Amino acid sequence: MPSPARLLLAPLALSLGLCGLAPASAQEPASPAAASAIPPSETHIGLIYRPEPAPSSYDAEAVPEDEGVAGARMAVKDNNNTGRFTKQTYVLDEIALEGDKDGVSAARDLAGRGIRYLVVALPAAELLAIADALKGQGVTIFNIAAPDDRLRGADCRANVFHVLPSRAMQTDALAQFFTLMRWRKMFLIVGPRENDRLYADAFKTSAKKFSLKINAEKPWTFGPLAKARGDTPTRSEAMVFTRGLDYDLAVVADEAGDWGDYVPFRTVDPRPVAGTQGLIATTWHPMLETWGAAQAQNRFRRQSGRLMRPLDYQAWAAVRSVGEAATQKKTADPAVLAPYFADPAFSLPAYKGVSLSYRPWDHQLRQPIIVVQPKAMVSVAPEQGFTHQRTPLDTLGIDLPETTCKFPD
Repeated sequence: MPSPARLLLAPLALSLGLCGLAPASAQEPASPAAASAIPPSETHIGLIYRPEPAPSSYDAEAVPEDEGVAGARMAVKDNNNTGRFTKQTYVLDEIALEGDKDGVSAARDLAGRGIRYLVVALPAAELLAIADALKGQGVTIFNIAAPDDRLRGADCRANVFHVLPSRAMQTDALAQFFTLMRWRKMFLIVGPRENDRLYADAFKTSAKKFSLKINAEKPWTFGPLAKARGDTPTRSEAMVFTRGLDYDLAVVADEAGDWGDYVPFRTVDPRPVAGTQGLIATTWHPMLETWGAAQAQNRFRRQSGRLMRPLDYQAWAAVRSVGEAATQKKTADPAVLAPYFADPAFSLPAYKGVSLSYRPWDHQLRQPIIVVQPKAMVSVAPEQGFTHQRTPLDTLGIDLPETTCKFPD
């Protein structure tokens, strides 16, 4: 069983301006009895993720090996920087799921060593399995990779907080922008995967919510053309199915990125493309520079040697949630912080122009969502004019009256 890498950043090292630190040498996992060995001033945060396999051939957009991990490491440095004033030190315990190792055993290992905060970058089913396995053990779990709306609805868990936006929040952000631009008629193209269907369902709900009309909906049946090389008869036939349709904008549902990038500039009629490719809604992008984001972009690049990606930002926000809550409450006691994350008094400064907070009814992080194309930021949701009795941020995603999440009393 691979042992977790442990990253300990001393506040003194930060004060001396050290920019990077290699993980400590691997150690054998401690037994549950060793949990008491963790000093009271040390707050351990576990990170569970599954590394993306390296591509078999050249891929300009290959996922970095440290995606998400690099964001969490930067957040630990930030936590230790603020922890100097509260005499609190933060440690990141990383577990990469390789081979036949599963998330539940990794989570139990971390919890057995006294770690009470877990950042999880796994799909919905694995996240739920971890949450149920650790129920009642005082462990707070931060979801940074599963956008499924059901995790904020019927399958919500009281011990899980969601850092990345739900699909509903992403499609609401786009729908608000389309409404602002008066693009009312949609052509929805849906990929063959289950996640594509879930994204399409979320967009249909957003379209209804913001009075957009889906004039046409068709499945994508031409394979992964965005990843294919060379021209084929399939390519020339692929866009014929856009002929004769009345629409202002094509919305693609292709979360795997197999074909969505093929659609722009290949429709029969000249139309913009949005959704999972083209114009997208996301938490973070290299083009984001306002609200101090440029400073974060530069700092991340110095520390990791690459650009910051959405999963990096989401991991950063999860780890920083722990550090910020501990600073605000002047303690890192899990019994104090777990309920505080959902308290209206909690706030997370996160380079978005406003402080972020978790919705008490489904534990979703409220946040502005940026609407971007590959080389420029286009807009920020919520758009001006969309109001709400609590905060405009609650115009994105499932609101309290519509939620199906029921936490136990």
